[in-house]
Amino acid sequence: MTLAVCATPIGNLEDVTLRVLTELREADLVLAEDTRHTRALLERHGIRATLLSVHEHNEAARIDEVLPRLAAGERIALVSDAGLPGLSDPGARLVRAARDAGLDVTVLPGPSAAVTALVTSGLGAARFLFVGFLPRKEGERRALWEELAPWDGVVVAYESPRRLPATLRSLALHDGDRQVAVCRELTKRFEEVVRGSAAELADRFAEPPRGEITLVLGPSAPPADAGEAVRAVGELVAAGAARRTAADVVARLTGTSRNELYRRTL
Repeated sequence: MTLAVCATPIGNLEDVTLRVLTELREADLVLAEDTRHTRALLERHGIRATLLSVHEHNEAARIDEVLPRLAAGERIALVSDAGLPGLSDPGARLVRAARDAGLDVTVLPGPSAAVTALVTSGLGAARFLFVGFLPRKEGERRALWEELAPWDGVVVAYESPRRLPATLRSLALHDGDRQVAVCRELTKRFEEVVRGSAAELADRFAEPPRGEITLVLGPSAPPADAGEAVRAVGELVAAGAARRTAADVVARLTGTSRNELYRRTL
């Protein structure tokens, strides 16, 4: 039988498709990231189902348990706490394993926090890059900002409310003028979308807010001519500055990659 990957509401429990409700009602087994969370959704829509937890710590073990049941003809649905399983949520390994085993997999589309935030931000949707959850460590965040600098489209990311102030401060140091939208509690009663420059939002969210956070970063400013930036680093080094420090300062001012500046001025 088929493994049905079901999108569930990202906040408002009414945001669920009729197909998903039918699949959850008729499934022999519903695989859920958090059975307590999924049970609330099922009860809201009057559905009784057999639930089994599948999360990041037990997904590998569950695969060995679930694949034989699929092969035997059982109808199994997969859900995460919110949105589409496998997109920064458990489920990707199970889907891959099912396909590798020659079993049918179907996706029942629905809500997505990334796409919802992208549209509501108003920062443009012609080209966007989804990067999942942002790094926890500052050094890794700085490396990501540099990696994203050449990308001229919009960037969508997930972040925890606890780490949001540090992330915005980090981005503000790298590119304080970059337009950012902090999308909080999407589709819920206290939904909030705050837009401004990275520097402005770093001040606005100096303390962690409550709720689920999705960040949308507008396109970065076009970098200055790399040749000019390289010459600027060379002049600072000639004046006595450390090469790495000079590259860091010029990179912050021009949007050019710090690593590229360092390498080209060796």
